[in-house]
Amino acid sequence: MWRRLMGGVVAGSVLLAGCANMTEDQKSGTGKGAAIGAATGAVLGAITGSGTKGAVRGAALGAGVGALGGYVWSQRMEEQKRQMEASTRGTGVEVSQTADNQLKLNIPSDVSFDSGRADIKPNFRPVLDSFAQGLLRNPQAQVRIVGHTDSSGSDAVNNPLSINRAASVRDYLTGRGVAPAAIAIDGHGSREPVASNDTAEGRARNRRVEIFMGEGGTR
Repeated sequence: MWRRLMGGVVAGSVLLAGCANMTEDQKSGTGKGAAIGAATGAVLGAITGSGTKGAVRGAALGAGVGALGGYVWSQRMEEQKRQMEASTRGTGVEVSQTADNQLKLNIPSDVSFDSGRADIKPNFRPVLDSFAQGLLRNPQAQVRIVGHTDSSGSDAVNNPLSINRAASVRDYLTGRGVAPAAIAIDGHGSREPVASNDTAEGRARNRRVEIFMGEGGTR
């Protein structure tokens, strides 16, 4: 038992050390939950192993389970992912499963909003309609909407604009019957670019909305 416990402590220490070296972006959102979950899972997995080799195997398995974080990737989540992949095909919207088992939609500006505006564009509405349908079938779902801008203009303009974009998405979804209590919004202004702001193409990529949907976790 002592050997198993020590194996778990070592495995957990290694993974927690990795957490300390994560970037700020990784520490927020999915990275933090996955890394901490992996460390915790490694310790628990090691304790349940048999002997030294069993502790190593247990730590590896525990890390894999812990890395899933606080969300559950259920059959409903998989179905919604497939639905969104089908409904957004060819639109430029990116649909993915995050490290901590959230469904993520990355909606670029040519789909979502015009520059400097928070009004939802017409070609964004079918995407949100499809997403709302899936949410209505999943009462356990929790949604977080994050608005982003490019670096044009000042923070005094970009920060409220990013929040207003997230609020517009929230209001559209609640208008389709989604419970307001299931949705949280945030705006990150221009602080988290995904491309260079030195080109028009890069700025267009940075003007985006990200929608995260999780089941069984906490926001």
